[in-house]
Amino acid sequence: MKAIYMDHAATSPVHPQVIEAMVASLQNDFGNPSSIHQFGRKTRHALDEARSSIAKSIRAVPNEIVFTSGGTEADNLAIIGAAKANVEKGKHIITTAVEHHAALNACKSLEAEGFEVTYLQVNESGRISIEDLKGAIRQETTLITIMYGNNEVGTIQPITEIAQITKEHDILFHTDAVQAYGLIDLDVSKLGVDLLSVSAHKINGPKGVGFLYVKDGTKLVPSSQGGEQERKRRAGTENVAGIVGMETAVKLMYSDREEKVRLYHKMKETMTEIFKRESIQYYLNGDQNNVLPHVLNVSFPDAKVEPMLMNLDLAGIAVSSGSACTAGSHEPSHVLKAMYGDNERTQTAIRFSFGYGNTEEDATQAAEEVVKIVNRLKKL
Repeated sequence: MKAIYMDHAATSPVHPQVIEAMVASLQNDFGNPSSIHQFGRKTRHALDEARSSIAKSIRAVPNEIVFTSGGTEADNLAIIGAAKANVEKGKHIITTAVEHHAALNACKSLEAEGFEVTYLQVNESGRISIEDLKGAIRQETTLITIMYGNNEVGTIQPITEIAQITKEHDILFHTDAVQAYGLIDLDVSKLGVDLLSVSAHKINGPKGVGFLYVKDGTKLVPSSQGGEQERKRRAGTENVAGIVGMETAVKLMYSDREEKVRLYHKMKETMTEIFKRESIQYYLNGDQNNVLPHVLNVSFPDAKVEPMLMNLDLAGIAVSSGSACTAGSHEPSHVLKAMYGDNERTQTAIRFSFGYGNTEEDATQAAEEVVKIVNRLKKL
């Protein structure tokens, strides 16, 4: 039986063309991009080309792109860097209870340094209330950080509405767009965000590289001290081969984006139709109207998470119970707890996430295996 990988929200397989581009870069672009000799200039050219290409993908300009080691560093640089750079205006930050731990723990670290953080609650669809957001704003609020699309349930937040509010109050706005990038059209000029985080390994690029969009004029305190790379915003010699790989992944992701989105929606329909047809009990988690196309989070009340994951793995199907960053934890998902409380629904949720290499036939096979396993566990 074919092994099926449906955990693309955790990480995605590196595209063969990305590997080719990285190998060529490792062989040819070995000079330090900060060096002025011909080897350094050659590498600098590759870096500049990648920066320009990646900037175009979100309608930014090249000097607004800061290369990082991934989404976590991008989130930390945005949140901690912006908070500390604007401390004279105030020490209050607003976020949500359903952020990725890269953002939540960055906020917690600031709390330990005397900042105040308001954690907005969400409804059962995983969305915040705009009225709650307005009510949380204070005179000393300097930063609002709210993710674009949730990595566990796929719920998309009202980003443009939030951006409008932040503009009215002269507050910086950061969004973690790690899961949305590549599947949703992101135009930073229309979104109105000041800071936006992206990771390469979610779009069939390499691990260990990402970027932070920093709107021109936005002040940041760098998180590391060293050289003057990345316009003094992120010290350290750039991961050129990784950045070149990310550039290739960016070009590939836009070549067939609409086709991929259609496929992922069809895969969701296929799976839920089989669940319905076979009359197993299930609940779809998250906002089904404002949702990322590749994430399907489902609770199966008759099957606990651990035996469900184990049985799916034995059947050759790789999925998860939530964020890979909390794998191994016996605590229910903080996202689902915020949405539904600590009940059976939070303890029986499985996340299916689709990507490169998946087919509609995979969706059929996976759903049929789920039905068999749920029925088997129900008898036990």
